[in-house]
Amino acid sequence: MAQFSNLTPDLTELILSYLPIPTLLRASTVCKLWYHIVSSPNFSSSTNQIPWFFLYGLHNTSSRNNQSFAFDPLSNLWFCLPTAASPAPHLPNSSCFLGLDKFVLTTAPNFTYSRILKRTWRSTSPLRFSRINPLVGVFDHESRRVPRFVVVGGVRFIGNLVDIEDRLAVEIYDPDSDTWQICPPLPSDFRSGNSSQSLSSALFKGRFYVFGIYSCFVSSFDLIQHQWSDVLILRPPGVVFSFLIACQDRLILAGMCNTPVGLSFNLWKIDEKTMEFSSIGAMPRDLLYSLFDSDDDDKFASLKCVGLGNLIYVFNEDYHKKYPACVCEIVDESGGDDKCSWRRVPPLPSPVNKFHKVISFCSTISVHNILRGEEDFDQMQMRAD
Repeated sequence: MAQFSNLTPDLTELILSYLPIPTLLRASTVCKLWYHIVSSPNFSSSTNQIPWFFLYGLHNTSSRNNQSFAFDPLSNLWFCLPTAASPAPHLPNSSCFLGLDKFVLTTAPNFTYSRILKRTWRSTSPLRFSRINPLVGVFDHESRRVPRFVVVGGVRFIGNLVDIEDRLAVEIYDPDSDTWQICPPLPSDFRSGNSSQSLSSALFKGRFYVFGIYSCFVSSFDLIQHQWSDVLILRPPGVVFSFLIACQDRLILAGMCNTPVGLSFNLWKIDEKTMEFSSIGAMPRDLLYSLFDSDDDDKFASLKCVGLGNLIYVFNEDYHKKYPACVCEIVDESGGDDKCSWRRVPPLPSPVNKFHKVISFCSTISVHNILRGEEDFDQMQMRAD
């Protein structure tokens, strides 16, 4: 049999492309050829497209108790992120810290952002309307060195009181001129709750969707025309609360649902043209109940849901069982149907502090950026289940 070292570079690259990111990092230290292959920006690895699950735990009184974790679904490993990758300790309010694909950011008192795992925070010109708990999307970041952001809703304080009457204009960041463009605000239907605590969002095919977690109102903002669509109600039968998620080439609605046999966590596929829904499946009941350690009637209210690609993560944002989570992989079946495959996420690596707020989101990770030093991976500690 041929020695591995005798394989052509193309075949070596093909074999390496199947490895999970932690294994790729170790493989890059074997020899100069492997490092050159893995660290190349042209290295095609399917692992680069598999979204990781990020969890940032924030403590209101002591930043030393903040913790950050990242979960790689391919290797089934948690990473403890270094302190430098956590939000800046001087943040005045944890409600202005957010995470989204490839970025973490703050919205008040200044709008600042950093690529995931990177130590450098960059500031933009000030938002016209400083706000906390807004919805934020990032687009055109694959073709641009500096991304474009869209900021929707949120709340602001007037005389230390929350101004609930101001819907706050939509603002879009132009990196070329370092300015924020004012656009029409959220439709008035969302006036009673215009922050990320009561709304979820999804950026899908050039539109920024806003969805009421409890009201089930839905509207989309055209990022080119700067117009809102009509407000509709998207509520499958029995839904108690739900989240709208952009997953690859589909919109997914995920949420708790009252059924004849009790509460269940269900997934629906949404047709973005008609906003009609079709059932995909439900989380196994034993997996759902494993996310809790009490029999309280309102225990399900602490469930949150994020997703990207073909993965959807469901987790308990309360301290019960130290923030347990599970993940669903959506697989295309023949005939255009979707199939759900659920599994439990390993426990967070101990010790796990009790946080006042948990920020969770999904993001893809670039092997090239890790090895070229754009992102700080050296201090991350790997933990297996």
